[in-house]
This record gives sequence, structure tokens and C-alpha cells, in this order.
Amino acid sequence: MQISPCGVLTVNKHGGVTSHDIVGNIRRLYGTRAVGHTGTLDPLATGVLVVLIGRAAKAAEYLVSDKKKYRATLKLGIETDTEDITGEVTEKSDSIPPFDEVVRACGEFVGKSKQIPPMYSALKVGGRKLCDLAREGKVVEREARDIEIFSLDVKSTDKNNEYIIDVNCSSGTYIRTLCADIGKRLGCGGVMATLERREAGGFDISESYSIAELENMSEAERLSLLKPTESLFEDIPKIILPEFYEKLSRNGCEIYQKKIKTDFKTGERVRLYGKSGVFFALGEVREYPDGSAVKAIKIFDI
Repeated sequence: MQISPCGVLTVNKHGGVTSHDIVGNIRRLYGTRAVGHTGTLDPLATGVLVVLIGRAAKAAEYLVSDKKKYRATLKLGIETDTEDITGEVTEKSDSIPPFDEVVRACGEFVGKSKQIPPMYSALKVGGRKLCDLAREGKVVEREARDIEIFSLDVKSTDKNNEYIIDVNCSSGTYIRTLCADIGKRLGCGGVMATLERREAGGFDISESYSIAELENMSEAERLSLLKPTESLFEDIPKIILPEFYEKLSRNGCEIYQKKIKTDFKTGERVRLYGKSGVFFALGEVREYPDGSAVKAIKIFDI
């Protein structure tokens, strides 16, 4: 019996296609419908798209990745309805500030702040995507969300109104909106002209593969690229359960911490391994009448 592929693949998405298009390509190349992804990229954007194949697709709802790195082109002197270069121009300005002012303005966005999501985004309001409402000419009120810019580096280009910005930020940060906000801060307007995601969930662009590269590989070569599901949770603690408790955990029982001599905090997520050293589930620490216990919330290895 042929074993279905399972694991994590880092795809280097090319421009002009949707994230769903990439999923379709991976389904074809790996011969399975069980494919998902984390962190949608717009058609304009390129770079890291973390694709989950087989049982790994079940992990998407439990990912807690909160850091991403992007490289974008900030184009000043223009505003559009989409906050990127593909939109309809709404304002223009010839008053382009010097480089040092651009650097200063960008530096003011480093740290914690609130950002209003753009209308052209996949967020839903009232069950409908904002981008679908925007295409109908509708604008709805959006609640500002907490974001954090950990670092923002600026490099000049051969054009006095275009700059390369490297952004290290929290998940949920919209780079197109960041570019528009920088433009507003400078008083000349700004849009995102290009976007490349260079890192997401600890997966770097240096370890990603384009669809063209994958198509030129043999089936065995493609399968060898899949990383284990547990690689999605490398930042959380690991518990190795004795055989008896592993069996109980697989059957849905809570495992009291006093029994396995652990002391994790309530609400903390953990990786659960069996005595053989094989990852089998994502667990969570919960309080029960008899004390603190770890319960498997998603089993990946049956």
C-alpha cells in the first residue's frame, strides 16, 4: 500500500499567482488533495509560502508563529486605492523628501502600534472578505489591530522615489499599509511596489523551492524535501511520555503533570512524543479537579 505524503514544504511563490494556485500545483505534484498553507500571499507578492501536506495540514489552526520578515519596495509620491502599485492612482506628489527624512520616518514605525487592515485584504467582516467588498466599491469600518515592527532597515535605490525596506514584524502586519502610512507620515504618499516574504514561522527563503524547481524533480526528490510536522512547533517544549501514558494520551485521556514530573503553566502548548521518540500530538496544559494535566489537542501520528 502506497503511503500518502506528509510533511511541511517551503515554497518560493512566484508573482502573478494566488496562494491557492500554489496549493493546486502542490496537490498535482504530490498526488494528494490534503494540502493547505499558512499565511496567504497576494498575487503581487513572492517568497516564502509554508505548505502543509497530508496530515500536516491539520496543524494550520494551531500554529502560533508570530514573526515574519519581508523585503519590499516603497515607492513615494503616489497613493492608490489598494495601497500597492497595482491599484488605481488617487493622489500624486512631486515633493519627494531626502533619504535621511525617509530613514527617520521609517524608524518611527519600529515598536508596538495599531494598524488598520486595508480594504484589499482577505480579512472577513460580516462573513465577507474585505477585498470582495472593496471590488464592489464598498468601504467598511475596520478595527485597528495590535502589531509590532521589530526592525525596519531602509536602503536607497537608483531612483530617488523608491527605497528597499527590510521589515521584521509580527504576524498580521500588512506591509502595503505600512508603506502607505510611511508615505502619509512623509506628506508625499507612498505605496508598496514589490513584496517578498523572506521568512515565516522560522522557515527561511534560502530553504524554499519554486514550482518550476519542484516540477523538474523526481517524485523521490520531492518527497525528500518534506520536513516533519513537528518542525512547525519547534519553539514549544517537548515531553516524552512513557509507553503507558502515551497510550492514555492517544485515547484522549489527560496526563497529570505530577505523574510525569513536569511543571508547565496552564494554557501552555507542548509537543508530545512517545517512548520511541516519535512525535504524535500537540498537547495543552489544562486545569482539572485533580490538578494540572496535559491533554492532546491534535493527534498527527495515528
